[in-house]
Amino acid sequence: MKTRHLGKTGLQVPVLGFGTSPLGSMFSEVDEQDGIRTVHEVLDLSINFIDTAPLYGPLKAEIILGKALKDVPRDSYLLSTKAGRYKWTEYDFTSEGIVLSLEESLQRLNTDYVDIFQLHDIEYTSLEEVAEICIPTLQRLKQQGKIRFYGVTGFPMKTFRYILENAEIDTMLSYCHYSLNNTTLLDLLPLVKEKNVGLMSASPLSMGLLSKKGVPFWHPADEEIKELASKAIRFCEERGENLEKLALQFSVQNEQIPVTLVGSTNPKNIRRNIAWIEEPINDDLLKQVQEILKPIHNRCWSSGRPENDDI
Repeated sequence: MKTRHLGKTGLQVPVLGFGTSPLGSMFSEVDEQDGIRTVHEVLDLSINFIDTAPLYGPLKAEIILGKALKDVPRDSYLLSTKAGRYKWTEYDFTSEGIVLSLEESLQRLNTDYVDIFQLHDIEYTSLEEVAEICIPTLQRLKQQGKIRFYGVTGFPMKTFRYILENAEIDTMLSYCHYSLNNTTLLDLLPLVKEKNVGLMSASPLSMGLLSKKGVPFWHPADEEIKELASKAIRFCEERGENLEKLALQFSVQNEQIPVTLVGSTNPKNIRRNIAWIEEPINDDLLKQVQEILKPIHNRCWSSGRPENDDI
């Protein structure tokens, strides 16, 4: 699989990475053995960058992943996990909480280090504390050899801009901001490049919004966004096309975004995704779909503290 350079980390990452939120039964119930088989299939297909978090399950994704990776050579994959957010309404961004979270993740993942360790959804805490307390904690963990690189994840673009301008980080992970319906991540690319930060983009299907399965019940998008996304899905199906395929192709073609994280617990879907990104994109279909989605282009939903939100 094609690889790209992940900013100042020096890591070479596949353009398609494996996001493990589905392993945590975030979208549908997952059997442990099926999850383990999926991880092995992912690695066999040369997708050697895996992103997880205690939130996914919670804990279930890390547990399954740890069992799957137990007998896999540690130097054959890159592993990323997170700290700070543990349940939908449970957060701990204290220095002590971050250190404890890492220790517990390392145990679940059956490893003594992670390649990337990130603060999870920083919009749910004080950005000043992230810069002044959390990131120095990550720097100490890096010095101790328990993590190789560190960064932040989140939803509002405001949070990333603040951290990029006020702290030193190796990586950042944005989700739902580089997809057919939302490309606001593009506004941040000049600053990301200036700081040489390793950029990861997740959820090219916008958390199921662009999937024919339909959005999960918890999806925060408003009804107009959901309706126009459904209209785009129907438009493609009527023409024998697949919106998921178009969305994935669109998301991986930008050379300034090194890796796009996609999750699935179905090996067949993973093989299909790889085949899709090797095909040329249908430019005419892309223009037609973008026209359908134009009324909601770059429209977001609220996330985190009001002072950190883009809305």
